[in-house]
Amino acid sequence: MSEGGIVEGLKIDVVRLHETWMELVFPRQRTAIHQVLGKWQPRTRGDEIKYRLWAALGVPVVAVLYPFLLLGFAVRFNARRFDSATTRLGIIGVVVFSALLWGALTALARVRLPFDGFVAVGAASVVAVISAGLAAGFSRLGGRGTTVILAYPMAMNAVFLPPVVAALYDPSLSGVLERSELFAIFLLDTVLTVGGINDSLRANFSLEGVAVVLMWVGIATPLGWFLGCIVTLADAVRPRSGSADAETAD
Repeated sequence: MSEGGIVEGLKIDVVRLHETWMELVFPRQRTAIHQVLGKWQPRTRGDEIKYRLWAALGVPVVAVLYPFLLLGFAVRFNARRFDSATTRLGIIGVVVFSALLWGALTALARVRLPFDGFVAVGAASVVAVISAGLAAGFSRLGGRGTTVILAYPMAMNAVFLPPVVAALYDPSLSGVLERSELFAIFLLDTVLTVGGINDSLRANFSLEGVAVVLMWVGIATPLGWFLGCIVTLADAVRPRSGSADAETAD
């Protein structure tokens, strides 16, 4: 794609994002050129004032959301590949593939780690395989809410859990724990300062053993929700090809 085409595409996305913002309050703002009634316009002085104020409020909102929109496009691209793979494999195929992948990690843990480490990695792998199957199942059920609330968090847990547990027992993966500790400190010093949550966590827990696993489960779940939300934003601004909205927008 040429530079001019990229710039034009960015402009279209920005306009659509702002129109999506406008449509939260005012009707017929998106793809109205293809509608019989056309784009809604304010007719009274009061409506015009509200319309312009809402449009002005949307400018900083668009500026904040646009980077997340671009990230949403990237995540959606990879999510489509995952959906295509799960469609070809089926839920049982996803479970078998996950079992082979994390089973190989468990077998490696049997060779490299002490017995308790092998058992821990094996247990984490079982949870990851179940999570992968549930993620595929919820994705196949359809519905944006089911996908965002259930499928994405399950997928994140399926990816994160076994490597983190393996890092608890394997010195060669100590970097995972070091980054976990740095990330935990960041969360405690920023997000979790609200209501003294950080002080309570520091007083009652230490970041070792199962606490690291629980921390990553706690991270993976809202991370899945976040990824699901930005993909939803991407679908709202640039609907998937083949959808009704996409057809009217072309």
